[in-house]
Amino acid sequence: MSRFKVIDDALMDDVREQARQSPRHRHIRRFHELQEHVQRMVHGIEPESYVRPHRHQDPDQVELFVALRGKAVVIEFDDQGAIVDSVTIAARGAARGVEIPPRTWHTVIALEPGTTLLEIAEGPYDEATHKRWPSWAPPEGVPGATRFVADLLRQLGL
Repeated sequence: MSRFKVIDDALMDDVREQARQSPRHRHIRRFHELQEHVQRMVHGIEPESYVRPHRHQDPDQVELFVALRGKAVVIEFDDQGAIVDSVTIAARGAARGVEIPPRTWHTVIALEPGTTLLEIAEGPYDEATHKRWPSWAPPEGVPGATRFVADLLRQLGL
């Protein structure tokens, strides 16, 4: 039996199906234990998903996204919630991935159904310190979240 953890069509199909069935419209398949220093996971994320803007600090952590399927936009914000930068990553695009520095407010929005992303982040994972939430972004599950995402996409011309 192989000890390799393979990212293949079967895994990506399963992650996509789990994301489609999830109320959050996303699903993560972890390859790591939470205490490991390198966090590795495959995300299935649908366009209806809302990933609340956040940043990683105290401890500072780098995050890397690579598009395996589909297309997503990664957005950087300033401390007041204004868009500073964005990059569209796509499995068959000019930009395939993006590294997000520590202390950077950011979000990711799927632009195509079945978007699948590889994420690598510094660990270990500690729920209490992993993410910081800004006051200017609505929490997940509130009615304003959908409008917030639509407004971001409108500002970016997407």
